[in-house]
Amino acid sequence: MAETVTTCVALGSNLDDPRAQVQRAFEALAALPQSRLLARSRLYRTPPWGITEQPDFINAAARLDTSLSPRELLDALHAVEVRAGRVRAIRNGPRILDLDLLLYGGRIIDEPGLVVPHPRLHERAFVLLPLADVAPELDVPGHGRVHELLAHIDATGCVGIEG
Repeated sequence: MAETVTTCVALGSNLDDPRAQVQRAFEALAALPQSRLLARSRLYRTPPWGITEQPDFINAAARLDTSLSPRELLDALHAVEVRAGRVRAIRNGPRILDLDLLLYGGRIIDEPGLVVPHPRLHERAFVLLPLADVAPELDVPGHGRVHELLAHIDATGCVGIEG
């Protein structure tokens, strides 16, 4: 197996039993080839962002070690979304499952269709709260440590729930 890299993935759903969608997504992440699920956050109920006239989301985060390349990992995440029934129709709209590659080691990647760290992750409570569960000391390149970023974010409306 090639060198492994620690990565972080955000999980979210607000359609078709969101808790179950996120739980199944954790199972799918644990089954990814050349990867090992290291940690999973608790679940958070969060208000919608962008388009606010939609159901609340269930959000979570996972930390994985993988020897997949960033593009291979992103493709694998998209395949999990498709298997769950994800249709990319409305940006920031309701979705069955959303898996975002947040961090890939300490790398900064800016390629067509692949930007890491994930844009605006450092501004969003629904990403930082679960990420702090699995990697509070992790550095978000160009922005600072997860727990420090979270201290400056308004997390009103984001509620930790049982997993």
